[in-house]
Amino acid sequence: MIQDSRKSGNFTAGVGRQYIGEIGKTDNGNVVVTTHLYDGKKSLPLDIELYQHSNSLPEGKKDPEFKKKPELALELIDKSLKRGYRPGIVLIDSGYGNNTSFLIELEKRKLTYIGGIAKNRNISINKENNIASMRIYKLAESLSKEDFTEVTLNLDKQRKVWVATKKIEISRLEGKRSIAIVMNAETFCQATDVDYFITNANPDIVTPEWIVSTYSQRNWVEVFYREVKGWLGLKEYQVRSKRSLKRHFILVFCAYTFILWHKLTGGLRRRWANKPLNTFPEALSAFRTAMSFRFIEWLNQNQNVFAAYKASCGFVWA
Repeated sequence: MIQDSRKSGNFTAGVGRQYIGEIGKTDNGNVVVTTHLYDGKKSLPLDIELYQHSNSLPEGKKDPEFKKKPELALELIDKSLKRGYRPGIVLIDSGYGNNTSFLIELEKRKLTYIGGIAKNRNISINKENNIASMRIYKLAESLSKEDFTEVTLNLDKQRKVWVATKKIEISRLEGKRSIAIVMNAETFCQATDVDYFITNANPDIVTPEWIVSTYSQRNWVEVFYREVKGWLGLKEYQVRSKRSLKRHFILVFCAYTFILWHKLTGGLRRRWANKPLNTFPEALSAFRTAMSFRFIEWLNQNQNVFAAYKASCGFVWA
């Protein structure tokens, strides 16, 4: 997963002009590469690495510290594997799914994946007993209404999509892979949103329903970033060095995991909330209530300690 934030100036580690998804254009900013776990009940951040833009390094792309995003992603995946965590499936965006070398490395590790791919990706497909080479969007254009299956997605709200799956070949990948074309309308000419995916999963399980329901789980990563940016200040840092940035990111990851753990175990609900804690903001609010209560309780019993501490900092407290 790639996440980004806009930053002015060029003194912060890793900053460079690059595409910033948050604003939808190229600008100065930081980018991090992350891995996440989703097991059907909880979504947790695992590891994070700062992508250092070549412009931020003394020797540019020749600098020993320069690594491309797919290299960083593989390092994070290997960290999980070394811990003994083998994912059932790896979900990746088109920044990685469109990188054949990255897919080859996943397959070397015997990992199953679903990844986005670009619409202009060249594929080979068996059409009328002939192998035809074409761009994937051209294949989508050629399919009839009957080739697509209607699927209902249950995310924040229900959404209907139309999905076609095909077996194809791609240069440098041995054998066949399955692709999926996912549209927001019954036909290609009507669609205003078309996504393309590739997977090396067993063809027997690759159905339209399986593709969209499985890949939609990646939405939990987006939820995570929305919550840590909105509630835990992920992008609100005033540090510059790589080491300090990573410390900040890791603290935010830990805080998120801590609050989520309390939400799932129900500890906060029993004493510090008068309603179910169904969302992260609700759990965070209950936690703040608990901390405020406990601080005031401690302060009432230790006013002299707190006053002495404030005095040591040059403040008078009353």
